[in-house]
Amino acid sequence: MAIAGIIVVGFFLLLLLMGVRILNEYERGVIFRLGRIADSKPPGFRWIIPFVDRMVKVSLRTVVMDVPPQDVITKDNVSVKVNAVLYFRVMDEKRAILEVENYLYATSQLAQTTLRSVLGESELDELLSHREKINMSLATILDQHTDPWGIKVSNVEVKHVDLPQEMVRAMAKQAEAERERRGKVIAADGEFQASTKLNEASDILSKNPMALQLRYLQTLAEVATENSSTIVFPLPLDLVKPLLGKSGS
Repeated sequence: MAIAGIIVVGFFLLLLLMGVRILNEYERGVIFRLGRIADSKPPGFRWIIPFVDRMVKVSLRTVVMDVPPQDVITKDNVSVKVNAVLYFRVMDEKRAILEVENYLYATSQLAQTTLRSVLGESELDELLSHREKINMSLATILDQHTDPWGIKVSNVEVKHVDLPQEMVRAMAKQAEAERERRGKVIAADGEFQASTKLNEASDILSKNPMALQLRYLQTLAEVATENSSTIVFPLPLDLVKPLLGKSGS
């Protein structure tokens, strides 16, 4: 009898140990009792009925998922390869288990198809220069489709756009031509401003002959200080005539 009692006690202790579950702070446990959903357990020490209950753990942390590179044909018929990263988390653990077989796989497949669909409606220039707008559009569409699964998509980021080599060369030529155009415009604008200032200066000097003489003397002084050179300084004829008249008498 003693041996039978020990066996019974050991059996119940084994059942107690088999029903012990530990849930981390970021986890929730969905309990299925005889195939039907019974409850959702919060984190901590939990016990379920062995052979009757089954617990499925669901993590509520944000999942960072890489979307594999997708071959996309843009609206302007350019073939590119684009990959992205997806941020989402489970908001309702019961729906995440009941509404879809594998919410991680389902979200990944949905992200791939949505990425091809949205980028296929965008032109290449928009994809390269308005990426934030495309990211918001992707996140909105994915969040609408995953909401019945109890999943919240917080952000989608397009990481890399792989362009064909001929398109890269064409864009490089376009950028170079644009830089040359800007350089020519800046040079022409500088010449226009310089000619305008010179025209204004010539008008001022033509109205005041003494100002022209002073500017002439200032230029000679600047040349003399820079290099040791001989400068021929022409005198005005009005200053020489009185001297010539006196020498003749």
